[in-house]
Amino acid sequence: MPSPSAPPCQSSLPCIVWFRDDLRLSDHPALHAASKTGRPVICLYVLDEPSRVPNMRPLGGAVCWWLAQSLRALQERLATAGASLLLRRGPAAKIIAELARTTGADAVFWNEIAQAPELKIAGQVEAALKEIGVAAQSFPGDLLAAPASIRNKENRGLRVFTPFWRRVQALGDPPKPLPAPKRLSPGPDVAGDALESWRLEPTKPDWAGGLRENWTPGELNAQRRLKEFLAGDVAGYASRRDRLDDTGTSRLSSHLRFGEISPRQVWYSAHFAAAERPAHSADIDKFLSELGWRDFCRHLLFDVPDLATRNLQPSFDAFPWRHDDQALQAWQRGQTGYPVVDAGMRELWHTGVMHNRVRMVAASFLVKHLLIDWRAGEQWFWDTLVDADAGSNPANWQWVAGCGADAAPYFRVFNPILQGEKFDPDGAYVRRWVPELAALPANLIHQPWTAAPLELKGAGIDLGKTYPEPIVDHKIGRERALKAYAKVRAA
Repeated sequence: MPSPSAPPCQSSLPCIVWFRDDLRLSDHPALHAASKTGRPVICLYVLDEPSRVPNMRPLGGAVCWWLAQSLRALQERLATAGASLLLRRGPAAKIIAELARTTGADAVFWNEIAQAPELKIAGQVEAALKEIGVAAQSFPGDLLAAPASIRNKENRGLRVFTPFWRRVQALGDPPKPLPAPKRLSPGPDVAGDALESWRLEPTKPDWAGGLRENWTPGELNAQRRLKEFLAGDVAGYASRRDRLDDTGTSRLSSHLRFGEISPRQVWYSAHFAAAERPAHSADIDKFLSELGWRDFCRHLLFDVPDLATRNLQPSFDAFPWRHDDQALQAWQRGQTGYPVVDAGMRELWHTGVMHNRVRMVAASFLVKHLLIDWRAGEQWFWDTLVDADAGSNPANWQWVAGCGADAAPYFRVFNPILQGEKFDPDGAYVRRWVPELAALPANLIHQPWTAAPLELKGAGIDLGKTYPEPIVDHKIGRERALKAYAKVRAA
């Protein structure tokens, strides 16, 4: 790891700040340190080649779209501070070392990412800089607690969330967030890539219309959303967050994905809000535990770099998954015949997110009702979620499948009918995303196959044509899943 005591920039030579998953100016330790030197600052973002590094995944399509918008927003933020953002594509070590040579920069600053591929890339950068005598300095910045600070007696990370979260809280408050630099001394004018040349955004076809309708990436919008949430929507969060017909979630996960806002900023803002509004303390505690789950998943990834491809519990290596491309495609397209599952999958395709409760229901349906390998679902989410996170996405899928850390009990098979009736009791969520069922009353909308022929006709539904019949009977799917899981447990 780079030495934290590396010397600062000397004389009037420029420094380089290497931006990574931290596309913000406030609470950016590397940028803060560079700005304090008083030297010219070259702000750099490198789009590295994932094929070079083991376990480094190519970005999914929705995340690529978000990244493009986030980089534009960062360019605008830097411009207000008098700086610009240099874009380069290729091996980070080669690009950064060459940039240091050509500009005379004598130090490079960056924030750490506690993931094996990112640590490897950072190590390569450090080695390349050492060869040419350029100082390297890195800072923690993407977690509330470093993996090294939460270990068991065998020096392994914890695999049950509750004791993990207690340990994090016992560490006390993380360092306070740092202010954004008011002014940066710009570095020398250096040619870089045009963002459009990276082709991060879809064109033919342009499927990102729904993303543009629902999201405005960038640091300022992340801060605005956090403020709005803590000022209003957090009230009743502990109970409302599961309602599908309510806007009771924070919608911050996408902003956290590329570090438009830091976990420390969320932590302190939430604690300040709790002190100001004690009546909402329980809701804020629940909200903070979700932030803790993000840390938990990233700690898992730190210990298990191939979390997206390997069962955390080896006994599941013999699980009798079914290969069924037709069923998988029906699930992907929101055509399973189960309205709440289909609504979630369509919401995902249109907006790049899915309500967390429906994520669990839809994931459970794929791996338990259909017995399709969790990795197929994880890959679909990876490509379609704007908040696809290398830790949370596979960890959550393994949790649902029962093969991960702190996993859901094998006998827990979400009933998509009951889940819909409980968390979308009036059918508002289903009506929004499955409009062909909109005319059905609330008591039928989550199980349209139970409606009488006249009721279906009156609602304009031709079951099996305008909306599919269930691709698997719930009772049969549940029993089949329990038998398969019982075989694994008995092995």
